[in-house]
Amino acid sequence: MQKLSLNQTLLQKLSPQQIQFIKLLQIPTAELDARIKEELEINPALEEGAEELPNNEYETDLQDDTYDDRRSDDLDIESYLNPDELNGYKMYGDGSFSNDEEDRDYPMPTRLTLVDSLYQQFGFLYLTDQQRYLGLHLLGSIEGDGYLRRPLKAIASDLVFTQGVYTSEQELESILKKVQSLEPAGIGARNLQECLLLQLRRKDQRDLIVQLALQIIEHYFEEFSKKHYEKIQKRLGMNQEEARQVLTLITRLNPKPGSVEGDDDRAHYLTPDFILTSHNGRLEVSLNSRNAPELRVNRTFAEMLDTYQKSDKTNRNIRETVTFVKQKLDSAKWFIDAIKQRQATLMRTMSAILKYQYDFFLEGDETRLKPMILKDIATIIDMDVSTVSRVASSKCVQTEFGLYPLKYFFSEGISTESGEDVSSREVKNILRELIESEPKRKPFSDDKLEKLLNEKGYNIARRTVAKYREQLNIPVARLRKQI
Repeated sequence: MQKLSLNQTLLQKLSPQQIQFIKLLQIPTAELDARIKEELEINPALEEGAEELPNNEYETDLQDDTYDDRRSDDLDIESYLNPDELNGYKMYGDGSFSNDEEDRDYPMPTRLTLVDSLYQQFGFLYLTDQQRYLGLHLLGSIEGDGYLRRPLKAIASDLVFTQGVYTSEQELESILKKVQSLEPAGIGARNLQECLLLQLRRKDQRDLIVQLALQIIEHYFEEFSKKHYEKIQKRLGMNQEEARQVLTLITRLNPKPGSVEGDDDRAHYLTPDFILTSHNGRLEVSLNSRNAPELRVNRTFAEMLDTYQKSDKTNRNIRETVTFVKQKLDSAKWFIDAIKQRQATLMRTMSAILKYQYDFFLEGDETRLKPMILKDIATIIDMDVSTVSRVASSKCVQTEFGLYPLKYFFSEGISTESGEDVSSREVKNILRELIESEPKRKPFSDDKLEKLLNEKGYNIARRTVAKYREQLNIPVARLRKQI
């Protein structure tokens, strides 16, 4: 017997306006122009220019924040529309979060990529058809950093089973030597040791320093990687000056030859979202003018509905036209409101950050930064933490001291002996200074750095020192050791 049951559920759904606002809020100023142009292209009811003074009732409605279509005395829109046909415009721009914004094409600078460069150079080599085919296959196996990590035996097996081309590991090795002769030096290496050797072998072999460097990488690579410099120096009979020159030569080699060609897919340009200026010691923040475009609803579209007042309400073509016009007008109004809301949210957030970090913005001294988290700003502006996060994640401010991403001003707090809280960024700066001034032959360990920071009044544990050191991309003491 079938049983009937009644369940009550509570769901939270975002309206199309909220989704549009969130998408606009998280994009930086540099991408806002493209987003506006895209909307202008797809919506004829939206146009550039300052808003005009309303001269009819419909335009007045469009400028109200609580726009609706209550014009029953003049025109009963509902009588035109079939409820089933409303879904078309109600769902326009609706839906869940998608990656449409991220998947859009970005303008790319014209340049020769690593792959293009290698194929171009390879074309000038004198090779047989078999060698050329194998060489192109090897080039296709080179990774973005310039290394060939697939074993030659595995590549030979793939050629047999997938292409029907029979070759040997030895033949591939000989072709790989030709690939490794291409620019940049070190390309096609199978590990770091081979990469460094390829670069050293292109230098003047009559130079004693080059000869010593080759011996170290070829015979003492493990000791060199562990920075056992004294042991290597003793075995090769080098004096202090020779050891210093050899170390300088090796450390200047490129461990990632593929990065020479800059095979990055996108070029990133920083455009300030906020401008911070000082007037007689008084700080003022303003939006980049590109954040405040002048947009308005097309008057022709706003008046178009009036032309259907005396039309045949039962005509399907008329109903479809009204649906299209209403959809575009609503979409234009929503987009304009979202832009205005974006401007207001950006200004509220940046003003709160300015007030919180006012001492820093006055002088640009990093030691004046206060500990500040997203929740602090969210509480001040009475908004959700996620909203502040979207603003801070991709926006930056131009100051008299340079261009700063908003994320720069958010940091944890560390207590001092006096009971005050200081920004973790201040502690990181002091940590960096301690490491830069340490003895190069005997760098400070994390335990030693902890004691030095404690002596300066910062209550910090060794594990926190290690965490901050890693965030600064500073290696451990053993790897910082120099001759």
